[in-house]
Amino acid sequence: MRAYIINAPQLQSIQKRLGAFFAWLICWTMWIYLLIPLVTLTSWVLGDKKMINEMRWFGGYKSLLELLEIYFITLLIMAGLWIVWIIYRNLLTRYIKKTAKTVVTDEDICEFYQVKNTELQNCRNAKLITVFYDDRGHIVQLANHITPNH
Repeated sequence: MRAYIINAPQLQSIQKRLGAFFAWLICWTMWIYLLIPLVTLTSWVLGDKKMINEMRWFGGYKSLLELLEIYFITLLIMAGLWIVWIIYRNLLTRYIKKTAKTVVTDEDICEFYQVKNTELQNCRNAKLITVFYDDRGHIVQLANHITPNH
């Protein structure tokens, strides 16, 4: 497998790191929330005496049906929020694509990445290139590998 993703979390802003952390936290919380009733139901069905007594204490299968109703409503709300998020991101992406009309020239690319125009052209013509970065994410070296055509 080839690793095309550059793993450099130190280049992310603090806002992106916090956003990723909160998304991670919310996803794990939802996952645990969804698993707890299944564990309870499984242990009750398998005949765990402690769980049977607890189910009787809380009202037996009628309370279980009420909890399952709440459980499925919660699932529907979560799915609805997920669909709204997908639609929002889709509309936002369309808006960004419409507003991005700036034409970028080779000189702009060379200036932004601080590479020479000849290096850029050589890398475009090569079949395989290797890009070396420093600790701050700046390009240090470009190495083009010329491979024979098969």
